[in-house]
Amino acid sequence: MQHAEGYVRSEIDHGIATIEFFHPSSNSLPGAILNDLAKTINDIGMDDRVKVIILRSAGDRAFCAGASFDELVAIQSEAQGKVFFSGFASVINAMRKCHKFIIGRVHGKAVGGGVGLVAATDYAVAVESASVKLSELAVGIGPFVVGPAVERKIGLSCFSQLAIDASEWRSGEWAKKHGLYAELHTSVEEMDDSIQQLAERLSHSSPDAMAQLKKAFWHGTEHWDTLLSERAAISGRLVLSEFTRNAINKFKAKAAQ
Repeated sequence: MQHAEGYVRSEIDHGIATIEFFHPSSNSLPGAILNDLAKTINDIGMDDRVKVIILRSAGDRAFCAGASFDELVAIQSEAQGKVFFSGFASVINAMRKCHKFIIGRVHGKAVGGGVGLVAATDYAVAVESASVKLSELAVGIGPFVVGPAVERKIGLSCFSQLAIDASEWRSGEWAKKHGLYAELHTSVEEMDDSIQQLAERLSHSSPDAMAQLKKAFWHGTEHWDTLLSERAAISGRLVLSEFTRNAINKFKAKAAQ
């Protein structure tokens, strides 16, 4: 699915599906790409040809910069805000409900919603330079929608550290130590080799056993359709504040320099 800016693409090869997203602004996620990502994950999750999924982004810099600042500042009502943040909820819930294991390929930094994507994968493989940051509080919002996914993966204590200290990066080593990353590699080539080997092994594993394991891994999240929708409404309200408008405009101005 191609857009004026960015895309979501997928391909299937010998039981391994690769889903790739891209946006020129550091792989940030506008609503259209979020919607396409959720739909693609849902569709591939129901495709009997697929045994395992690799989720990746394009380029050689950031894995994902989170929410699109351009769309955030364009939100004019709580209803619009809820719709936008529900895009993140839809992607996380699609990943949660997918019967296939999703391997995350994290080739660069992850911010905000990008950390949520990583946390919602079943097995994330990263390079050492793939540091993480939950920057939402710094712009007056808070990681409400992605929070449950991050907390589930690294625990409440580490999630609260990321959420409170919203301006500081945590290293790839920190992310691996606390369970966000399953593996950490010194180079992209080494990372890709490891992902390919794992995906090939899983492509020859029992689909039913993997589906049942995934169901067990995500036990206790059955209420997330409702929970993440409620969280999207909170973010949709907060994004309208003057504090948030000013903070986002400052970030955009700094990035443009």
